[in-house]
Amino acid sequence: MRVLLPHGAVASADAILELLRKYKTIAVEGLSSNPMRPSYGVTEYIQGAGYRIIPVNPNETEVLGERSYARLEDVPEKIEIVNVFRRAEEVPPVVESAIRVGAKVVWMQMGIENEEAAEKARSAGLVGIEDACIFVEHRRRARELRQ
Repeated sequence: MRVLLPHGAVASADAILELLRKYKTIAVEGLSSNPMRPSYGVTEYIQGAGYRIIPVNPNETEVLGERSYARLEDVPEKIEIVNVFRRAEEVPPVVESAIRVGAKVVWMQMGIENEEAAEKARSAGLVGIEDACIFVEHRRRARELRQ
C-alpha cells in the first residue's frame, strides 16, 4: 500500500483512518452487479458500513440498489472518494475525471498501482492511494471508526 498526500498536507498518525472518518460518499469506478466480482463484495461491505456508494460503470444500470452512471462526470452529486476497480493502465483517465469532479481521494484497490496517475492526483491536491483494499483497511480500523 502506498498513500500519497497532496503537497503541503500534514500527515497524521493514520491517514487512512482520517480519510474513512472524514469522507462518506464513494463513487466506485468499475463496480459490477455480479456478486462473484470483488468489486461487488467490497462495495456491499462499505455500503453496509454506512457509506454512500455511487456505482460508475457504463455497462450497468443499477448495482446494490443504487443507480449506476457511465462516467464520474455524469454523477449529479458531490463525490469524495473514487474507489477504482479498473486495470492499472485504465487508471489515468479515471484520475483526470476525479480531478474534474472535485473528488478528494483516488483509491486504487489491492493489486492496482499506477505511480504516474497517483502522482497526478497528488499534484492536483487529491490523496492518491495505491494497492489497498478499502474493505480490508476499514475492517482493520472498525473499532476506531465506531468511536
